[in-house]
Amino acid sequence: MAQIEIDKLLAEIEELVPFYMAIPEDYAKSKGVAAVCIICEDGQIFGKIFGTEKLKGKVSFGIAWTKASQVWITGFKTNEYEKMVFSDQIDYHDFGISMPDLIGYEGGQPITFRDGTKVSVGFSGFRGTSDLEIVLKALEKANKSEI
Repeated sequence: MAQIEIDKLLAEIEELVPFYMAIPEDYAKSKGVAAVCIICEDGQIFGKIFGTEKLKGKVSFGIAWTKASQVWITGFKTNEYEKMVFSDQIDYHDFGISMPDLIGYEGGQPITFRDGTKVSVGFSGFRGTSDLEIVLKALEKANKSEI
């Protein structure tokens, strides 16, 4: 389990969230609330809700969890997995996720820490490209930091 790496990743994400909240296109999506969900290969779950509106946070975390769990099950980024399913490159039956349950949104991705630990991350609240970007930027910073 990668507790130290996950703690660093969450801290770096928390540092980046205000920057993305200040981008008008991202704030328009988030309305001040975003969430991240991290699932380890063994199924342990970590997460954080950003913002003060609990009901919006619940919804945002639910989407982040759905993204992360789909990545955890399939091993593929969200949106890319759906594209492969709908172009008949892979059979969704192989993964057990029914077509109505496909998330489709960008923002779920597998990442690997510098020690080789792999986790599935879902981020929700901003535009899909920003959801992906914030996690990758945080990972880069977390992989460089020392505790």
